[in-house]
Formats: sequence, structure tokens, C-alpha cells
Amino acid sequence: MEIDPELARTVGAVAETGTLDAAARRLHVTPSAVSQRVRALETQIGRPVLHRTRPVELTEAGEAVVRFARQLDQLAADLRAELAPEPTGPLPLTIVVNADSLHTWALRPLVGVSDRVALEVLREDEAHSLALLRRGVAVGAVTTDPTAVPGCSVERLGVMRYLAVCAPDYARRWFADGVDATSLALAPLVAFDRKDDLQARCLRRLTRAAVEPPVHHVPASAEFAEAIRLGMGWGMVPEIECGAEVRAGDLVHVHERAVVDVPLYWQQWRRSSALLREVGDALRDGARVLRLSGTPAAARA
Repeated sequence: MEIDPELARTVGAVAETGTLDAAARRLHVTPSAVSQRVRALETQIGRPVLHRTRPVELTEAGEAVVRFARQLDQLAADLRAELAPEPTGPLPLTIVVNADSLHTWALRPLVGVSDRVALEVLREDEAHSLALLRRGVAVGAVTTDPTAVPGCSVERLGVMRYLAVCAPDYARRWFADGVDATSLALAPLVAFDRKDDLQARCLRRLTRAAVEPPVHHVPASAEFAEAIRLGMGWGMVPEIECGAEVRAGDLVHVHERAVVDVPLYWQQWRRSSALLREVGDALRDGARVLRLSGTPAAARA
């Protein structure tokens, strides 16, 4: 099947702008021309690529077409840079990284490629990060999902270990008589957002019972950990972030079994450019240096 690149890029413009009229303004053509291109492509591949809603939504075939268009643009940019007689400067690349990885370890390995790549790093939860990959908005993602998005490869990075921790004063107040179902039902906890189920999984592991303690939601990684340090509640913090504080006694690990291991994966387009391969290699090397390890048991959404 031959796919016309211009038609594929038109579908991408419609997906990005949300309407045929807005896509027409971006492409400097009439809305009728955009509509004709979309219909021509649908005829070419034998299936619809758009749901004509407001804003429009891509069908599964449309997502594949947009990925194809973005991959063409990325490869073309790589080729222009390679053929240019003078250095062209960093080329743009969009990736998605979950909040805790971005906060604790993922930025450091990206420094090594930052002179060649103008990175746009999107911080999204796991479900949305994969949606961005499917739609072609991003070209790679650090995620907890091992199932490859169509058109992408997936590689295990390692495991991030989380510890249930709290401030010393908080531990003395709420856990003076021990950590059990009774105390955990009363002690406030801190969650990242309403999708964050790490604390709930830890509770089930510790109590084997349905307990519903008071919950504070703090949806930013640095502020989440700070809320725990200030004594707002206990919560699950990456060991690579809190381990030194636990050893120094500045934070308390609430129970030896209050541990959750989260597997991490790198997904990227299979038809990747040289720059995307560099970014993926940098993240894999960074995870290897950190020796992320453990037994997969749970995942923060």
C-alpha cells in the first residue's frame, strides 16, 4: 500500500488543530482541500481515519497514519542535518516521562544528548503517555506499561523501588502502638493524585483489609515528598530519593513490608531516527548506572 506523505501530513494537521478549518489555516489551503485530502487518504487505505467530532478524533487507522507522518518528518529532519554543509543545531524531539522518573533520575542521562536534541519532555501519567505515543505526539516514553504500542518497540529499564515513609513526629503520633489495620485506618496519607494507587496497594499488603484513611492529594513529585517530610501524612517515595533520609533518621520507613516495586520500560517508535536512538540509549544507560532493580509488584498510574 502506497501512502501519500502529503495526505498523511494533512491528517496530522487536522489531529493537532482539532478541526478541518484550523488545519486548512495551518496548511494555507481551503477547508474543502483538506476534506478532499482526508477522503482521498481514506479511499487509499480503505478505512476512515477521523471521527468527525468537535474536536475531531483519530480512529485506530488514523493514529497509524499520523505516526507515519511524524516518522517521515523526523527522518527528513535527520537527513537534512546530515547533508547540511554546516551544523544545523539541535533538532526537536518530544518524549514522555512519568513524574517520578523525571523527578529522580531521567534528566541526568538526557544532559549528554541535549547539545544535539532540543527536547520537549512531557510529564504525563502512564495511560496518557501511551495515548501520546499512539497519536504520534511523542516519539518515545518512559512508562510502567510493558505492552508495546503499535509501531513501537519496548525495552525494560529496571524497577523503581518505593518505600512507605513518614516524618519522625508523624510516626510517634500515629504509629506509637504499631503499624496495623487500626492505626493505618486513622493515619492520614499523601497520594500524588486520584489515579495514584501505590498507597492503596501498600495498605492491602500490610493489612489484608479494606481501610480508608484520610487522603491528601499533592500532584507534583517534589511537593509530594515535601508534604510527607512536613508531616501531612505517610506516602510511597522512590528509594533513590528518600533512602539517605531514612538511613539518617530524617524519615521513618513505616514497616519493613511497606515496599512496592514498580517496573519501568522505554517505548519508542520502531522506525526511529538516529537522534531518537541516542535518547533511548542515554535513558537505558542512565537506568543501568542507577542499577534499578527489584521484583515487579505494583505501578503508580
